[in-house]
Amino acid sequence: MKFKYSSAATPRTSHLNHSPITLLFYLCRSELRCEEFWHDWKEQLLVAASASLSKSPADKDAEDQSERIPRTCQQLECVCYGLGPFASCVSARYQLAMLLLLLEAGQIPLKDCSVYDPVFSSGERDVLRDLGLTVLSENEEGKRLVEKPTFFYLMHCGKALYNNLLWKNWSARGLPLMIIIGNSFSGMRDRTIEKEFTRDYSYISKAVDFSVERKLACPSHLIDVFNDTAVITFPSNSLNGLPQSTWAESPEPQYPHSPDLEIILKETQS
Repeated sequence: MKFKYSSAATPRTSHLNHSPITLLFYLCRSELRCEEFWHDWKEQLLVAASASLSKSPADKDAEDQSERIPRTCQQLECVCYGLGPFASCVSARYQLAMLLLLLEAGQIPLKDCSVYDPVFSSGERDVLRDLGLTVLSENEEGKRLVEKPTFFYLMHCGKALYNNLLWKNWSARGLPLMIIIGNSFSGMRDRTIEKEFTRDYSYISKAVDFSVERKLACPSHLIDVFNDTAVITFPSNSLNGLPQSTWAESPEPQYPHSPDLEIILKETQS
């Protein structure tokens, strides 16, 4: 079986075709490409990227929409946390396949996508490098400062990771640089006791009110893989209207009341 890749999504080494893990991944990728819901995901990412990185109105009018959106996405970096052990987990393989399809659709170079999960085996890290992705060596716990427009792919990650990411970029300038594909913030709120949510995940609790969520389609046969997923953005016009007190105090999150964080912290990593 042969697969066609764009230049941004071409694996770097030919021996990938002989890796059982990679062959299984390619099958997932091929299957998703034929799914109707994939086109919704692609369109939602491209629209979100275009809105976040939009040019002046004059430039928009002078440029063809079909050409402008992919070229806009090329300006994005990508970060993927918490993908999971895709060598043994079918859901993680589908999620990796979807990530590669999204990078291809946006013409985002694979080298500009950084991935990390403390559960990755050495073999899985090798596969990711051979695919052309950048494998991070440090557990950032989601505390990555964004300095340019960045697409975060955070499938089924723990609430603390989202909360840490928001804290690190908690400003009217930093948040609009982020596009998140991951668990719905409103879904997190609905499933968590209100007192615990506002106390332990205060940044998500606040962001629910001014972020924009676009729910992503999910077929029933992949409900365990892609359920409760949304594209989340932070429009500048919404943030600029918030009182300055919103940004005045932003202490680093601590989780003394949350023994089950759903993320692996650096100090607990073996």
